[in-house]
Amino acid sequence: MKIQTIISYCVIFFLFSACKETRTNVEIVNETPAIFPDYVGVTIPSTIAPLNFTVNGEHQKLHLAIEGGKTGSFELQASDYFNIPDKSWKKLLAENTGGEIRLTVSVQSAGKWKQYAPFPIYVSFYPIDYGLAYRLIAPGYEVYSKMGVYQRNLSNFSQKAILENTIVPGSCMNCHSFNQTKTDKMSLHIRGSHGGTIIQENGHLKIVDTKTEQAMSACVYPYWHPSGKFIAYSVNKTQQAFHSVKDERIEVLDLASDVVVYDLATNELLTCDLLTTSNYETFPAFSPDGKTLYFCCANEQSLPEDYKKIRYNLCSIAFDPDNKTFGSKIDTLIHADIQGKSVSLPKPSFDGKYIMYTLLDYGNFGIWHQEADLYLLDLATGTSRELSEVNSPYAESYHNWSGNSHWFVFDSRRLDGLYTRPYIASIDEKGNVSKPFLLPQKNPDYYRELLFSYNVPEFINAPVKLDANQAEKLILSPAREKVSYKK
Repeated sequence: MKIQTIISYCVIFFLFSACKETRTNVEIVNETPAIFPDYVGVTIPSTIAPLNFTVNGEHQKLHLAIEGGKTGSFELQASDYFNIPDKSWKKLLAENTGGEIRLTVSVQSAGKWKQYAPFPIYVSFYPIDYGLAYRLIAPGYEVYSKMGVYQRNLSNFSQKAILENTIVPGSCMNCHSFNQTKTDKMSLHIRGSHGGTIIQENGHLKIVDTKTEQAMSACVYPYWHPSGKFIAYSVNKTQQAFHSVKDERIEVLDLASDVVVYDLATNELLTCDLLTTSNYETFPAFSPDGKTLYFCCANEQSLPEDYKKIRYNLCSIAFDPDNKTFGSKIDTLIHADIQGKSVSLPKPSFDGKYIMYTLLDYGNFGIWHQEADLYLLDLATGTSRELSEVNSPYAESYHNWSGNSHWFVFDSRRLDGLYTRPYIASIDEKGNVSKPFLLPQKNPDYYRELLFSYNVPEFINAPVKLDANQAEKLILSPAREKVSYKK
Protein backbone atom coordinates (compact mmCIF):
# COMPACT_ATOMS: atom_id res chain seq x y z
CA MET A 1 0.00 0.00 0.00
CA LYS A 2 1.39 3.42 -0.97
CA ILE A 3 2.41 5.85 1.80
CA GLN A 4 0.01 8.52 0.49
CA THR A 5 -2.90 6.08 0.77
CA ILE A 6 -1.96 5.15 4.35
CA ILE A 7 -1.74 8.84 5.29
CA SER A 8 -5.15 9.50 3.69
CA TYR A 9 -6.74 6.67 5.69
CA CYS A 10 -5.20 8.04 8.87
CA VAL A 11 -6.49 11.56 8.19
CA ILE A 12 -9.99 10.27 7.45
CA PHE A 13 -9.96 8.17 10.63
CA PHE A 14 -8.78 11.15 12.68
CA LEU A 15 -11.50 13.46 11.30
CA PHE A 16 -14.17 10.81 11.79
CA SER A 17 -13.04 10.21 15.35
CA ALA A 18 -13.02 13.94 16.12
CA CYS A 19 -16.55 14.33 14.79
CA LYS A 20 -17.68 11.36 16.85
CA GLU A 21 -16.35 12.85 20.10
CA THR A 22 -18.42 11.52 23.02
CA ARG A 23 -20.91 14.06 24.37
CA THR A 24 -22.21 13.27 27.85
CA ASN A 25 -24.92 14.89 29.96
CA VAL A 26 -26.60 16.25 26.84
CA GLU A 27 -29.68 18.38 27.47
CA ILE A 28 -32.20 17.99 24.65
CA VAL A 29 -34.42 21.03 24.04
CA ASN A 30 -37.49 21.28 21.85
CA GLU A 31 -36.50 24.41 19.94
CA THR A 32 -34.40 25.14 16.90
CA PRO A 33 -31.07 26.95 17.38
CA ALA A 34 -30.52 30.65 16.71
CA ILE A 35 -28.00 30.50 13.86
CA PHE A 36 -26.32 33.01 11.57
CA PRO A 37 -27.10 33.18 8.76
CA ASP A 38 -30.65 31.94 9.34
CA TYR A 39 -30.86 28.86 7.14
CA VAL A 40 -33.64 27.15 9.10
CA GLY A 41 -36.30 25.87 6.70
CA VAL A 42 -34.87 27.42 3.53
CA THR A 43 -35.10 25.92 0.04
CA ILE A 44 -31.85 25.61 -1.91
CA PRO A 45 -30.67 24.29 -5.28
CA SER A 46 -28.70 21.05 -5.26
CA THR A 47 -25.56 22.75 -6.57
CA ILE A 48 -25.28 25.58 -4.05
CA ALA A 49 -22.08 26.10 -2.06
CA PRO A 50 -22.13 24.79 1.53
CA LEU A 51 -24.35 26.80 3.86
CA ASN A 52 -21.69 27.45 6.49
CA PHE A 53 -23.14 28.97 9.64
CA THR A 54 -22.46 29.68 13.29
CA VAL A 55 -24.60 29.60 16.43
CA ASN A 56 -25.38 32.90 18.13
CA GLY A 57 -24.21 33.36 21.71
CA GLU A 58 -21.25 32.14 23.74
CA HIS A 59 -20.02 28.57 23.29
CA GLN A 60 -16.89 26.42 23.56
CA LYS A 61 -17.73 23.78 20.98
CA LEU A 62 -20.31 23.14 18.30
CA HIS A 63 -21.48 19.84 16.86
CA LEU A 64 -23.52 19.29 13.72
CA ALA A 65 -25.20 16.16 12.39
CA ILE A 66 -26.61 16.32 8.85
CA GLU A 67 -28.87 13.56 7.61
CA GLY A 68 -30.56 13.13 4.25
CA GLY A 69 -34.27 12.45 4.16
CA LYS A 70 -33.62 9.81 1.49
CA THR A 71 -30.04 8.69 2.15
CA GLY A 72 -26.66 9.75 3.50
CA SER A 73 -25.37 11.52 6.60
CA PHE A 74 -22.24 13.02 8.14
CA GLU A 75 -21.16 14.89 11.26
CA LEU A 76 -18.64 17.59 12.10
CA GLN A 77 -17.48 19.60 15.07
CA ALA A 78 -16.32 23.22 15.32
CA SER A 79 -15.30 25.87 17.80
CA ASP A 80 -16.42 28.93 15.82
CA TYR A 81 -18.52 28.10 12.75
CA PHE A 82 -19.36 25.01 10.75
CA ASN A 83 -17.08 24.74 7.71
CA ILE A 84 -19.03 22.07 5.85
CA PRO A 85 -16.90 19.86 3.54
CA ASP A 86 -17.82 20.59 -0.06
CA LYS A 87 -17.73 17.00 -1.35
CA SER A 88 -19.83 15.60 1.49
CA TRP A 89 -22.30 18.49 1.13
CA LYS A 90 -22.71 18.17 -2.64
CA LYS A 91 -23.06 14.39 -2.43
CA LEU A 92 -25.78 14.68 0.20
CA LEU A 93 -27.68 17.32 -1.80
CA ALA A 94 -27.47 15.25 -4.99
CA GLU A 95 -28.84 12.20 -3.16
CA ASN A 96 -31.73 14.19 -1.69
CA THR A 97 -32.75 16.43 -4.59
CA GLY A 98 -36.50 16.98 -4.47
CA GLY A 99 -36.49 16.10 -0.77
CA GLU A 100 -34.85 17.51 2.32
CA ILE A 101 -31.89 17.21 4.63
CA ARG A 102 -32.13 17.59 8.41
CA LEU A 103 -29.59 19.36 10.58
CA THR A 104 -29.17 18.78 14.32
CA VAL A 105 -27.03 21.30 16.19
CA SER A 106 -25.48 20.78 19.62
CA VAL A 107 -23.73 23.51 21.61
CA GLN A 108 -21.30 23.15 24.51
CA SER A 109 -21.39 26.05 26.93
CA ALA A 110 -19.92 26.15 30.46
CA GLY A 111 -18.87 22.53 29.95
CA LYS A 112 -22.43 21.30 29.27
CA TRP A 113 -23.93 20.17 25.99
CA LYS A 114 -27.33 21.27 24.70
CA GLN A 115 -28.86 19.54 21.68
CA TYR A 116 -31.44 21.52 19.73
CA ALA A 117 -34.37 20.19 17.76
CA PRO A 118 -33.45 19.26 14.16
CA PHE A 119 -34.48 21.61 11.38
CA PRO A 120 -34.97 20.97 7.65
CA ILE A 121 -33.37 22.43 4.57
CA TYR A 122 -35.30 21.61 1.41
CA VAL A 123 -33.41 20.64 -1.74
CA SER A 124 -35.21 21.82 -4.87
CA PHE A 125 -35.20 19.88 -8.11
CA TYR A 126 -35.14 23.22 -9.98
CA PRO A 127 -31.59 23.94 -11.20
CA ILE A 128 -30.05 27.38 -10.72
CA ASP A 129 -27.74 29.41 -12.95
CA TYR A 130 -23.95 29.32 -12.81
CA GLY A 131 -23.58 32.42 -10.71
CA LEU A 132 -24.32 36.03 -9.81
CA ALA A 133 -22.88 39.33 -11.01
CA TYR A 134 -23.13 42.35 -8.72
CA ARG A 135 -21.53 45.61 -7.76
CA LEU A 136 -19.80 46.07 -4.40
CA ILE A 137 -19.94 49.68 -3.30
CA ALA A 138 -19.07 51.60 -0.13
CA PRO A 139 -21.97 53.53 1.48
CA GLY A 140 -20.74 56.92 0.24
CA TYR A 141 -23.05 59.45 -1.33
CA GLU A 142 -20.96 61.82 -3.43
CA VAL A 143 -17.40 60.47 -3.56
CA TYR A 144 -16.72 57.16 -5.29
CA SER A 145 -14.19 55.09 -3.38
CA LYS A 146 -13.04 51.72 -4.64
CA MET A 147 -15.86 49.82 -6.29
CA GLY A 148 -16.25 47.17 -8.90
CA VAL A 149 -18.52 44.71 -10.65
CA TYR A 150 -17.84 41.13 -9.60
CA GLN A 151 -19.00 37.62 -10.42
CA ARG A 152 -19.57 34.78 -8.00
CA ASN A 153 -19.78 31.06 -8.73
CA LEU A 154 -22.85 29.83 -6.83
CA SER A 155 -21.47 26.30 -6.48
CA ASN A 156 -18.45 27.47 -4.47
CA PHE A 157 -17.08 30.60 -2.80
CA SER A 158 -15.08 31.92 -5.76
CA GLN A 159 -15.51 35.65 -6.43
CA LYS A 160 -13.69 37.37 -9.30
CA ALA A 161 -13.64 40.95 -10.50
CA ILE A 162 -15.24 41.68 -13.86
CA LEU A 163 -14.06 45.29 -13.77
CA GLU A 164 -12.90 47.60 -10.96
CA ASN A 165 -12.72 51.39 -10.92
CA THR A 166 -9.05 51.29 -9.96
CA ILE A 167 -8.39 51.64 -13.70
CA VAL A 168 -9.95 55.14 -13.48
CA PRO A 169 -9.89 56.19 -9.81
CA GLY A 170 -12.91 58.22 -8.77
CA SER A 171 -15.14 56.86 -11.52
CA CYS A 172 -18.44 55.08 -10.93
CA MET A 173 -19.34 51.75 -12.49
CA ASN A 174 -23.01 50.90 -12.55
CA CYS A 175 -25.94 49.64 -14.58
CA HIS A 176 -24.44 46.29 -15.59
CA SER A 177 -26.93 44.19 -17.51
CA PHE A 178 -27.11 40.90 -19.41
CA ASN A 179 -29.58 39.47 -21.90
CA GLN A 180 -31.72 37.09 -19.80
CA THR A 181 -28.67 35.87 -17.81
CA LYS A 182 -26.64 35.20 -21.00
CA THR A 183 -23.15 36.60 -20.57
CA ASP A 184 -22.27 36.83 -24.28
CA LYS A 185 -24.09 40.18 -24.27
CA MET A 186 -23.35 42.77 -21.60
CA SER A 187 -23.87 46.48 -21.01
CA LEU A 188 -21.88 48.42 -18.37
CA HIS A 189 -22.05 52.17 -17.77
CA ILE A 190 -19.10 54.27 -16.59
CA ARG A 191 -19.70 57.67 -15.01
CA GLY A 192 -17.12 60.37 -14.46
CA SER A 193 -14.54 62.17 -16.58
CA HIS A 194 -14.05 59.06 -18.74
CA GLY A 195 -17.74 58.26 -18.97
CA GLY A 196 -19.28 55.98 -21.55
CA THR A 197 -21.24 52.77 -21.98
CA ILE A 198 -19.30 49.55 -22.58
CA ILE A 199 -21.18 47.05 -24.70
CA GLN A 200 -19.93 43.54 -25.31
CA GLU A 201 -21.46 41.29 -27.98
CA ASN A 202 -20.08 37.82 -28.54
CA GLY A 203 -16.59 38.84 -27.46
CA HIS A 204 -16.57 42.16 -29.34
CA LEU A 205 -16.13 45.18 -27.10
CA LYS A 206 -17.02 48.80 -27.85
CA ILE A 207 -17.65 51.98 -25.88
CA VAL A 208 -20.51 54.29 -26.78
CA ASP A 209 -21.41 57.87 -25.91
CA THR A 210 -25.18 57.63 -25.50
CA LYS A 211 -25.67 61.34 -24.76
CA THR A 212 -27.32 63.31 -27.56
CA GLU A 213 -28.59 66.88 -27.91
CA GLN A 214 -32.18 65.65 -27.79
CA ALA A 215 -31.77 63.39 -24.73
CA MET A 216 -31.31 64.88 -21.27
CA SER A 217 -28.55 62.47 -20.18
CA ALA A 218 -26.56 59.42 -21.10
CA CYS A 219 -28.50 56.16 -21.02
CA VAL A 220 -28.98 54.35 -17.69
CA TYR A 221 -31.09 51.50 -16.20
CA PRO A 222 -30.60 49.08 -19.13
CA TYR A 223 -32.73 46.09 -20.10
CA TRP A 224 -31.92 43.87 -23.09
CA HIS A 225 -34.45 42.89 -25.72
CA PRO A 226 -34.61 39.05 -25.90
CA SER A 227 -33.40 39.20 -29.52
CA GLY A 228 -30.19 40.86 -28.34
CA LYS A 229 -30.68 43.59 -30.99
CA PHE A 230 -31.93 46.34 -28.68
CA ILE A 231 -31.41 47.67 -25.17
CA ALA A 232 -34.09 49.71 -23.43
CA TYR A 233 -32.76 52.56 -21.29
CA SER A 234 -34.05 55.56 -19.46
CA VAL A 235 -32.45 58.99 -19.60
CA ASN A 236 -32.70 60.83 -16.31
CA LYS A 237 -31.93 64.07 -14.57
CA THR A 238 -31.52 62.95 -10.97
CA GLN A 239 -30.77 64.77 -7.74
CA GLN A 240 -29.75 63.53 -4.32
CA ALA A 241 -31.34 65.09 -1.25
CA PHE A 242 -30.57 64.41 2.40
CA HIS A 243 -33.28 63.94 5.01
CA SER A 244 -33.14 65.58 8.42
CA VAL A 245 -35.60 63.16 10.05
CA LYS A 246 -34.73 59.99 11.93
CA ASP A 247 -34.35 56.74 9.96
CA GLU A 248 -34.45 58.56 6.59
CA ARG A 249 -31.02 59.23 5.12
CA ILE A 250 -31.16 60.13 1.48
CA GLU A 251 -33.59 60.58 -1.39
CA VAL A 252 -32.84 60.25 -5.10
CA LEU A 253 -35.27 62.28 -7.19
CA ASP A 254 -36.09 62.22 -10.88
CA LEU A 255 -36.23 65.84 -11.98
CA ALA A 256 -37.02 64.53 -15.47
CA SER A 257 -36.83 61.18 -17.23
CA ASP A 258 -37.73 59.52 -20.53
CA VAL A 259 -37.48 56.03 -22.03
CA VAL A 260 -35.51 55.18 -25.18
CA VAL A 261 -34.53 52.00 -27.01
CA TYR A 262 -31.00 51.65 -28.36
CA ASP A 263 -30.59 49.88 -31.70
CA LEU A 264 -27.20 48.15 -31.56
CA ALA A 265 -26.98 47.68 -35.32
CA THR A 266 -27.58 51.33 -36.27
CA ASN A 267 -26.42 53.16 -33.13
CA GLU A 268 -29.80 54.90 -32.94
CA LEU A 269 -31.88 55.79 -29.90
CA LEU A 270 -35.50 55.04 -30.75
CA THR A 271 -38.40 56.59 -28.88
CA CYS A 272 -41.84 58.18 -29.33
CA ASP A 273 -43.92 61.03 -27.96
CA LEU A 274 -45.64 58.76 -25.41
CA LEU A 275 -42.29 57.89 -23.81
CA THR A 276 -40.93 61.44 -23.70
CA THR A 277 -43.63 63.49 -21.99
CA SER A 278 -43.25 66.05 -19.20
CA ASN A 279 -44.10 63.22 -16.79
CA TYR A 280 -41.43 60.87 -15.45
CA GLU A 281 -40.84 57.66 -17.43
CA THR A 282 -38.15 55.31 -16.13
CA PHE A 283 -37.02 51.71 -15.41
CA PRO A 284 -37.93 50.06 -18.75
CA ALA A 285 -38.08 46.27 -19.21
CA PHE A 286 -39.02 44.15 -22.21
CA SER A 287 -41.46 41.24 -22.05
CA PRO A 288 -39.93 37.80 -22.78
CA ASP A 289 -41.41 37.79 -26.28
CA GLY A 290 -40.00 41.25 -26.96
CA LYS A 291 -43.34 42.72 -28.04
CA THR A 292 -44.11 44.77 -24.92
CA LEU A 293 -42.08 47.41 -23.14
CA TYR A 294 -42.90 47.85 -19.46
CA PHE A 295 -41.86 50.97 -17.55
CA CYS A 296 -42.71 53.14 -14.55
CA CYS A 297 -44.49 56.45 -15.02
CA ALA A 298 -45.36 59.26 -12.57
CA ASN A 299 -47.09 62.59 -13.01
CA GLU A 300 -44.88 65.68 -13.00
CA GLN A 301 -44.63 67.46 -9.63
CA SER A 302 -43.16 70.70 -8.31
CA LEU A 303 -39.74 69.83 -6.97
CA PRO A 304 -38.26 69.65 -4.48
CA GLU A 305 -41.21 70.69 -2.27
CA ASP A 306 -43.64 68.03 -3.58
CA TYR A 307 -41.19 65.12 -3.82
CA LYS A 308 -43.38 62.93 -1.60
CA LYS A 309 -46.21 63.26 -4.14
CA ILE A 310 -44.20 61.49 -6.84
CA ARG A 311 -45.82 58.09 -7.24
CA TYR A 312 -45.10 55.79 -10.17
CA ASN A 313 -47.57 53.45 -11.84
CA LEU A 314 -46.62 50.34 -13.79
CA CYS A 315 -47.30 50.95 -17.48
CA SER A 316 -46.68 49.28 -20.83
CA ILE A 317 -46.53 50.08 -24.52
CA ALA A 318 -46.36 47.76 -27.54
CA PHE A 319 -43.03 47.42 -29.36
CA ASP A 320 -42.52 46.03 -32.85
CA PRO A 321 -38.90 44.85 -33.15
CA ASP A 322 -39.20 44.21 -36.89
CA ASN A 323 -40.39 47.70 -37.77
CA LYS A 324 -38.74 49.37 -34.75
CA THR A 325 -41.96 51.12 -33.81
CA PHE A 326 -44.00 51.67 -30.67
CA GLY A 327 -47.71 51.32 -30.01
CA SER A 328 -50.19 54.21 -30.10
CA LYS A 329 -51.34 54.01 -26.49
CA ILE A 330 -50.08 53.48 -22.95
CA ASP A 331 -51.67 50.80 -20.78
CA THR A 332 -51.55 51.11 -16.99
CA LEU A 333 -51.21 47.72 -15.32
CA ILE A 334 -50.99 48.89 -11.70
CA HIS A 335 -52.47 52.19 -10.48
CA ALA A 336 -50.21 52.43 -7.46
CA ASP A 337 -50.81 56.18 -7.03
CA ILE A 338 -54.47 55.50 -6.19
CA GLN A 339 -53.26 53.31 -3.32
CA GLY A 340 -50.89 56.05 -2.13
CA LYS A 341 -47.96 53.89 -3.26
CA SER A 342 -45.28 53.89 -5.95
CA VAL A 343 -43.94 51.14 -8.24
CA SER A 344 -40.26 50.69 -8.99
CA LEU A 345 -38.04 48.20 -10.86
CA PRO A 346 -40.51 46.02 -12.80
CA LYS A 347 -38.78 42.74 -13.71
CA PRO A 348 -40.71 40.26 -15.90
CA SER A 349 -40.02 36.59 -15.30
CA PHE A 350 -38.49 35.00 -18.39
CA ASP A 351 -41.30 32.42 -18.61
CA GLY A 352 -43.82 35.24 -19.11
CA LYS A 353 -45.88 34.50 -15.99
CA TYR A 354 -45.07 37.36 -13.66
CA ILE A 355 -43.69 40.81 -13.12
CA MET A 356 -41.88 41.32 -9.83
CA TYR A 357 -41.65 44.90 -8.63
CA THR A 358 -40.82 47.00 -5.60
CA LEU A 359 -43.62 48.94 -3.90
CA LEU A 360 -42.82 51.95 -1.73
CA ASP A 361 -44.59 55.03 -0.36
CA TYR A 362 -43.27 57.46 -2.97
CA GLY A 363 -40.44 57.94 -5.45
CA ASN A 364 -38.62 55.11 -7.23
CA PHE A 365 -35.35 54.61 -5.37
CA GLY A 366 -36.47 51.91 -2.95
CA ILE A 367 -33.01 51.13 -1.63
CA TRP A 368 -33.34 54.10 0.77
CA HIS A 369 -36.95 53.34 1.81
CA GLN A 370 -37.39 51.01 4.78
CA GLU A 371 -40.99 50.37 3.74
CA ALA A 372 -39.96 49.12 0.28
CA ASP A 373 -41.22 45.57 -0.28
CA LEU A 374 -41.38 43.10 -3.15
CA TYR A 375 -44.68 42.38 -4.93
CA LEU A 376 -45.65 39.92 -7.65
CA LEU A 377 -48.03 40.64 -10.53
CA ASP A 378 -49.63 37.56 -12.10
CA LEU A 379 -49.93 38.46 -15.78
CA ALA A 380 -52.59 35.80 -16.44
CA THR A 381 -54.99 37.11 -13.79
CA GLY A 382 -53.84 40.71 -13.48
CA THR A 383 -53.70 40.40 -9.69
CA SER A 384 -50.82 41.44 -7.46
CA ARG A 385 -49.78 40.20 -4.05
CA GLU A 386 -47.16 41.10 -1.51
CA LEU A 387 -44.32 38.61 -1.28
CA SER A 388 -44.67 38.30 2.49
CA GLU A 389 -42.54 35.14 2.35
CA VAL A 390 -39.43 37.22 1.59
CA ASN A 391 -40.14 40.75 2.85
CA SER A 392 -38.76 42.21 6.07
CA PRO A 393 -39.18 45.43 8.11
CA TYR A 394 -36.24 46.85 6.15
CA ALA A 395 -35.77 47.76 2.49
CA GLU A 396 -36.08 45.07 -0.14
CA SER A 397 -34.89 46.63 -3.37
CA TYR A 398 -33.19 45.43 -6.55
CA HIS A 399 -34.28 41.97 -7.76
CA ASN A 400 -34.03 39.75 -10.83
CA TRP A 401 -34.89 36.28 -12.13
CA SER A 402 -32.91 33.15 -12.86
CA GLY A 403 -32.89 31.82 -16.41
CA ASN A 404 -35.61 29.23 -15.71
CA SER A 405 -37.70 31.73 -13.66
CA HIS A 406 -37.77 29.39 -10.64
CA TRP A 407 -35.34 31.46 -8.56
CA PHE A 408 -35.03 35.15 -7.88
CA VAL A 409 -32.36 37.20 -6.15
CA PHE A 410 -32.97 40.45 -4.29
CA ASP A 411 -31.14 42.98 -2.14
CA SER A 412 -32.19 43.48 1.48
CA ARG A 413 -31.01 45.59 4.42
CA ARG A 414 -32.56 43.20 6.98
CA LEU A 415 -29.31 42.24 8.70
CA ASP A 416 -28.49 45.67 10.13
CA GLY A 417 -30.63 48.26 8.34
CA LEU A 418 -27.49 49.72 6.71
CA TYR A 419 -25.90 47.40 4.15
CA THR A 420 -27.66 45.58 1.33
CA ARG A 421 -27.03 41.83 1.13
CA PRO A 422 -28.15 39.33 -1.55
CA TYR A 423 -30.88 36.80 -0.80
CA ILE A 424 -32.18 34.03 -3.05
CA ALA A 425 -35.63 32.41 -3.00
CA SER A 426 -37.46 29.90 -5.17
CA ILE A 427 -40.90 29.93 -6.78
CA ASP A 428 -42.66 26.77 -7.96
CA GLU A 429 -45.12 26.10 -10.77
CA LYS A 430 -48.06 27.18 -8.59
CA GLY A 431 -46.44 30.42 -7.48
CA ASN A 432 -45.46 29.22 -3.99
CA VAL A 433 -42.43 31.14 -2.75
CA SER A 434 -39.86 29.75 -0.33
CA LYS A 435 -38.10 31.33 2.63
CA PRO A 436 -35.06 33.18 1.19
CA PHE A 437 -31.48 32.29 2.04
CA LEU A 438 -28.49 34.62 2.30
CA LEU A 439 -25.80 34.02 -0.32
CA PRO A 440 -23.46 31.60 1.50
CA GLN A 441 -19.88 32.54 2.35
CA LYS A 442 -17.00 30.39 3.56
CA ASN A 443 -16.96 32.30 6.88
CA PRO A 444 -20.35 33.64 8.04
CA ASP A 445 -18.63 36.61 9.72
CA TYR A 446 -17.89 37.90 6.21
CA TYR A 447 -21.19 39.80 6.24
CA ARG A 448 -20.64 41.21 9.73
CA GLU A 449 -17.25 42.60 8.72
CA LEU A 450 -17.88 43.67 5.10
CA LEU A 451 -18.15 47.47 4.72
CA PHE A 452 -19.48 47.30 1.16
CA SER A 453 -23.05 46.86 -0.06
CA TYR A 454 -24.14 44.42 -2.75
CA ASN A 455 -25.83 46.28 -5.56
CA VAL A 456 -27.74 45.14 -8.68
CA PRO A 457 -27.39 41.35 -8.31
CA GLU A 458 -27.98 39.56 -11.62
CA PHE A 459 -28.02 35.85 -12.40
CA ILE A 460 -25.49 34.77 -15.03
CA ASN A 461 -25.57 31.47 -16.91
CA ALA A 462 -21.78 31.29 -17.40
CA PRO A 463 -18.64 33.17 -16.36
CA VAL A 464 -18.37 36.72 -17.71
CA LYS A 465 -15.38 36.94 -20.05
CA LEU A 466 -14.43 40.60 -20.23
CA ASP A 467 -10.91 41.62 -21.25
CA ALA A 468 -10.15 44.16 -18.50
CA ASN A 469 -7.06 45.45 -20.32
CA GLN A 470 -9.04 46.14 -23.47
CA ALA A 471 -11.82 47.73 -21.42
CA GLU A 472 -9.27 49.99 -19.72
CA LYS A 473 -7.89 51.15 -23.07
CA LEU A 474 -11.39 51.92 -24.34
CA ILE A 475 -12.34 53.83 -21.19
CA LEU A 476 -9.14 55.90 -21.11
CA SER A 477 -9.31 56.63 -24.83
CA PRO A 478 -11.23 59.82 -25.80
CA ALA A 479 -12.82 58.00 -28.74
CA ARG A 480 -16.49 57.05 -28.36
CA GLU A 481 -19.02 55.71 -30.83
CA LYS A 482 -21.77 58.30 -31.18
CA VAL A 483 -25.49 57.59 -31.25
CA SER A 484 -28.25 59.41 -33.08
CA TYR A 485 -31.73 60.16 -31.81
CA LYS A 486 -34.83 59.08 -33.71
CA LYS A 487 -38.41 59.82 -32.72
